[in-house]
Amino acid sequence: MVELGVMFGVMIALAVFLIVKLLRRGNRATENADGLLIEQDRRLRAHHDRASYNAMSMDGTSPTQSDGYRRP
Repeated sequence: MVELGVMFGVMIALAVFLIVKLLRRGNRATENADGLLIEQDRRLRAHHDRASYNAMSMDGTSPTQSDGYRRP
């Protein structure tokens, strides 16, 4: 029974530590803009990929109008 209490105590302490750590991280100012520039580049690439590889650009039709989605 003691082992169970110790296990839950350690898990609760770890959860509290992680919550405090994550909450404190959001309050810090960034020292450089490298992370922000990387995030902006990834966001723009994702937007470009969504526009480039949608159903209209690949097949010229929407998925519900193609032959593969029609019932015979």
